[in-house]
Amino acid sequence: MNNELNKDQIKGSAKDIGGKIQEEVGKLVGSKDQQVKGLEKQVEGKVQQQVGNLKAAIKDATKS
Repeated sequence: MNNELNKDQIKGSAKDIGGKIQEEVGKLVGSKDQQVKGLEKQVEGKVQQQVGNLKAAIKDATKS
């Protein structure tokens, strides 16, 4: 199995972390809109990570 992360895994992780930060900032300032946007980014990030995981799995499977 390849331990290198692909760009979808990296970008997805970054979006997820950014979304968590945005959600927490929204909580601190009392902005429901920012909280929702943060949650949306987290979902986008998790989906993009899974796409990257799938690509990595396919790449590993085709090497065999």
